Amino acid sequence: MSSSSTNNKSHLYRDIFAALSIAAILVIGYFVYENSLDGTDYLDDSDEELEVVDYDRKFKFGFDTEEFHFATSRLKNNQFVGQILNDNGISYSKVAKLEEVAKDVFDVRNIRAGKRYHLVKKDSCQDAALAFIYEPNPLRYVIYDFRDSVAVDMIEKDYSIVVETASGEIKSSLWQSMTDQDINPGVIDLMEDALASSVSFYHTKKGDKFKVIYERKYIDGKAVSLGRMLGAYYQNKYGEYYSVYYENDLYTGFYDMEGRPSKKTFLKSPIKGSARISSRYNLRRLHPIKKRRIPHLGTDYAAPYGTPIMAVADGVITKATYNRNNGRYVKMRHDNTYETQYLHMQRFAKGIRPGVNVSQGSIIGYVGSTGLATGPHVCFRFWKNKRQIDHLKENFPPADPMPKEELPEYFELRDSIRNMLDHIPFEGEFSVGPNIMGESL
Repeated sequence: MSSSSTNNKSHLYRDIFAALSIAAILVIGYFVYENSLDGTDYLDDSDEELEVVDYDRKFKFGFDTEEFHFATSRLKNNQFVGQILNDNGISYSKVAKLEEVAKDVFDVRNIRAGKRYHLVKKDSCQDAALAFIYEPNPLRYVIYDFRDSVAVDMIEKDYSIVVETASGEIKSSLWQSMTDQDINPGVIDLMEDALASSVSFYHTKKGDKFKVIYERKYIDGKAVSLGRMLGAYYQNKYGEYYSVYYENDLYTGFYDMEGRPSKKTFLKSPIKGSARISSRYNLRRLHPIKKRRIPHLGTDYAAPYGTPIMAVADGVITKATYNRNNGRYVKMRHDNTYETQYLHMQRFAKGIRPGVNVSQGSIIGYVGSTGLATGPHVCFRFWKNKRQIDHLKENFPPADPMPKEELPEYFELRDSIRNMLDHIPFEGEFSVGPNIMGESL
């Protein structure tokens, strides 16, 4: 490793330790806390306009608000960008050129109904738009500019990252415990990633406890998005489980207290924990449509239409097709021993086709009810040595551990994160809100 890379890594960890130290002081010394935010904590668009002041002049999306007029609206169902632009003075030839120029930046075909857009004009009486601005999410916007020639730019908004903590005890469900404290439900997905091989989030029980340390992104003091999960803790009747996020030039991911990867070679489910198991592997199942006993050689996970379906392990796509029983389905080969199959998809993810290599956790499709299905779900099937098995009873091999020479640096970060987690009190011991803040990187 070069000296510059070593220095960069040292600076990175120095910044992380400084951030965590500030957050730890806030957590340990914080005994009277009132949530300074208004409780609205969403990841979708806000109707508030974010403005940046520069030399006493207000700018929006880089345009001086004293010189330009903005007409803001939301794209409706069955409304086309080309027609909006043509109705606002942009010729069809320019629209066609825009579609070509935008492909490598943000394809206009990816613009979705319900999202906010802005037409920029010289004044409110002008017919022709100078620019069309689209906000795909709260952290960035796209400028389709028609002033000189057709140009497209993706702009990342300036944001700050804050380290926050949350904890609780499950009284009915993990989701309910989170929402009762106004904790963003997206934290559940982050925690599941962190503890993927240690905790089954389909079997959480009353009395289980959790603690998390995570990042949140803010723009002008308003929470707009979650960042990384830095550390997680879960306690159930089987024991206590810790997970720490570690990143350097060679390794990125979650590790346990001994430096073992939190994720095994196979995930336990192709859908995150918001889904439920609606039907298990069963050699004597009564088929819900055919009304006769037909072996069910898979596990059904019920979830809303459009829920992402993930590859449970690294592998290559061998089939991405349709038939009458399976509907749209994907089959993967992971090695010489294991294969998996994902049935009844609403649609395939972009780029999924035979021969494509995908990584564990990659989205390969979306939940649907195509084929013989009574409702939205994915039927997940698992092969071992060409024979279908119940994957929930399989003892998968562990992922490769972190090499010994990497452990001293990891242990230094691990001890810092664990110290913070251990000092976060549980709900009931002390009322802790989700917004205990400490500056991050």
